[in-house]
Amino acid sequence: MTKQNNTLVNKRVVPSLNEAQQRQQKLRVAQAVPHLAEAFAEASSRWQGDPVLRLLGIPFVTECYRSPERQEELYAQGRSKPGPIVTYKRGGQSKHNVGPPTPALDVAFRLADGSVSWSGLLLSKFARLMKAADARVV
Repeated sequence: MTKQNNTLVNKRVVPSLNEAQQRQQKLRVAQAVPHLAEAFAEASSRWQGDPVLRLLGIPFVTECYRSPERQEELYAQGRSKPGPIVTYKRGGQSKHNVGPPTPALDVAFRLADGSVSWSGLLLSKFARLMKAADARVV
């Protein structure tokens, strides 16, 4: 039984990505260096296989490669532009500005209600799974 691209499991909604989001996800992950893309795939599989973690949210890549100009826009956020600080690297200083293939990716979580979370707790749990998948992930 599905409801808004989410599956009901014992009256709990399991978050999921719709087809367009899945296509976009594949394009983003393809921008990453191979070992990082493989670690993301393995960590995602382990996350989805855990009966508790999969209810918390589905991990997805929000950004992989970004231009130095995009990096500068993000750097300005919380400084000279409104919003929270989201990066400490200026354009050209971030691993996101290398490539593609790019040695960096940003991960967020799609929640059951369709919203997006950058929860530090979820990110730290997912980062541990990625590091366990490949020791080169830092």
